[in-house]
Amino acid sequence: MRHTVVERELELRLVLSPERSVPVPARLAYRSDDPYAVHITFHIDSAHPVDWTFARDLLVEGVFRPCGDGDVRMWPAKADGRAVVLMALSSPDGDALLQAPVPQVSAWLERTLRVVPPGTEGARLGIDDALDHLLAR
Repeated sequence: MRHTVVERELELRLVLSPERSVPVPARLAYRSDDPYAVHITFHIDSAHPVDWTFARDLLVEGVFRPCGDGDVRMWPAKADGRAVVLMALSSPDGDALLQAPVPQVSAWLERTLRVVPPGTEGARLGIDDALDHLLAR
């Protein structure tokens, strides 16, 4: 089966305080051979980029309503009159609150949903083929 990669580079904002944020270059990536996940790489031009992986459904839902718990939480908001999705990420190395522009994220998500429509992810994993092969032995 042929695999498709959908990528988009964009600038997120790292929220330092209610009044202050700094730009963070990022890359969104989706691979049809890992159909449930989205990958975000921060500081893409640095020597030590930071990678996060979480459920595509979480990002889809986070554009519209608060969702997630634990290490990844998302919710829609307005920043300077613009629609953004806020991403709260927690790790042993620290916490970050990032703003992502909804128009760019939504357009990228729509592309991923055309590549692998919701509900068809399981068929992409080839689990049935692997089980058939295993049980045929």
